[in-house]
Amino acid sequence: MKGKSIKEKVIDKCKELDIPLVGFAPIERWSNPPKELPNSFKEWIPKEFWPKSIYPDVETVIVIGLPIQLPIVETAPSIYYHELYKTVNILLDIKAYEISNFLTKIGYPSIYLPRDGYGDIEVLFKKPMAFFSHKHAAFLAGMGSFGENNVILTEEYGPRVRFTSIFTTAKIEGDKIKGTDLCKHCQRCVSQCPVNAIPERKESKEFPLPMDKLDCATRSKKLREKFISPCGICIKVCPVGNDRKKFNRKDMSIYSDKTETKYTKAWEHVKKYGSN
Repeated sequence: MKGKSIKEKVIDKCKELDIPLVGFAPIERWSNPPKELPNSFKEWIPKEFWPKSIYPDVETVIVIGLPIQLPIVETAPSIYYHELYKTVNILLDIKAYEISNFLTKIGYPSIYLPRDGYGDIEVLFKKPMAFFSHKHAAFLAGMGSFGENNVILTEEYGPRVRFTSIFTTAKIEGDKIKGTDLCKHCQRCVSQCPVNAIPERKESKEFPLPMDKLDCATRSKKLREKFISPCGICIKVCPVGNDRKKFNRKDMSIYSDKTETKYTKAWEHVKKYGSN
């Protein structure tokens, strides 16, 4: 690695750890809202949620992402997706921890953040926010754009990605924020949400609108009691992502209740077993 920049070294480390998505965001991007921000964001991230408020020595936020495999999400809500979600979360924590240690070892003190900044769904009923937003960090690191369901859409996997962040004292050049709107505004995530937690916009520039976090958390709690949380439907039915081409899932009609395909019985089988 001799002669390489810090950014190149981190990218090499991510390749070594089989991390397909990585982005870099200088901390100044939190204090100066970018012009690429959707028009509906009336208020930017409050100061207490900025990286400097959590780790005063931070100069750059590194965001990593791991994919949620589409054919497993298609069974959601199910024990299958439940276990995939847990596995990806564990891997994110481990890989972020390794990257932070790697940077500290080469002279740039760094810390990783947990992929979820809350202890339990019960907490979200009283405090519906984690102490740091990985999706906003991913946006500021140029990894994607916001969708109607208020999550980050990526070119590679659409919304089927889990993110976490590393705070480092190294000053690293940021990646370009995506000015392209990846969302197709098909409203599938809105219409197929089982608790109507995603509001329907009235104007084209009105997205993303704030989700009803209470309704979403209430559904998650009920699904957790059956060991089939999280819900996953809004990311399952999103048409964005090159993973659809790889898994031959470009025909979105397969998710209609009126359509029966070769996948329907397989999904039903998985849903029937292994949970309450």
